Amino acid sequence: MSDIIPLAYWQALIAVVDHNGYAQAAEALGKSQSAVSYAIQRLEDQLGLRLFRLQGRRAVPTHSGQILLQRARVLVEHAQGLDSAGRQLAAGREPLLRVAIDAICPDWLLLAALVQFSKDCQATRVEIQETVLSGTDEALLRREADLVITSRIPQGFSGEPMMQVRFVAVAAPDHPLHALGRPLQWADLRQHRQLVVRDSGTRRESSGWLDAEQRWTFSEPITSIRAACAGLGFAWYAEQRIRDELKDGRLRVLPLQEGRHRYAMLYRVFAQPDFIGPACQELANALDEQIRAAGLGPSSP
Repeated sequence: MSDIIPLAYWQALIAVVDHNGYAQAAEALGKSQSAVSYAIQRLEDQLGLRLFRLQGRRAVPTHSGQILLQRARVLVEHAQGLDSAGRQLAAGREPLLRVAIDAICPDWLLLAALVQFSKDCQATRVEIQETVLSGTDEALLRREADLVITSRIPQGFSGEPMMQVRFVAVAAPDHPLHALGRPLQWADLRQHRQLVVRDSGTRRESSGWLDAEQRWTFSEPITSIRAACAGLGFAWYAEQRIRDELKDGRLRVLPLQEGRHRYAMLYRVFAQPDFIGPACQELANALDEQIRAAGLGPSSP
């Protein structure tokens, strides 16, 4: 059985290519030039291949060198990830974090928090469950989530207010409701199709104004939003959830004469508040930081 090639040899190969020479690679790796040259020589000897050829004063990878370079990058990246995972597990971070988040929470806010979280918790697998109404409650009651972002707190749990959510009634710019050109009454809405999102739980609860003669129900919030942009009906959405659609004009707020805004509070709930894992706490902190940065705290307008 042939000897396993040390990872340092592959790192030397990558460094010589990326830094255009042995001297530059040695500086980047914090090693002597002779050490880098020795690593490349040993690598070539063990493989029985020429990995570099001279082009002027530059060391240019051969065809074989180019092929192995790509594999070397993957190998070194995986090794670095393994090292990071080991360090994180040694630090006590949990290997799996399950999150249930109410669909009214802005998806861009969640993604920004996950970007921040991923920088320090690369070894933690994250499962995101987007829930609606009683589906969020059930994720807690069935112990299917470690961290829950919800608009209501089930009995037996405690939660911390995170942000206030404002709902607005909207429709596409060319929807007939906008063509009326006046403040709208509730009777005006009743004559048009309302788009709603189905409760993801087993109780199939309803929420909000549901007095329209026609309703189309969707299981995914994003599909409902796209349907509204296509002019298929009006809907109530969390304002921050559709900020891009409002900004670029795909949706417009309906000019209701009264009751044009509804509000809800989003709470952070830990399934086991006495045993909060480090990764769970770090994601919760990342969400808090992103909410503050966006000016969307509990008392924000």
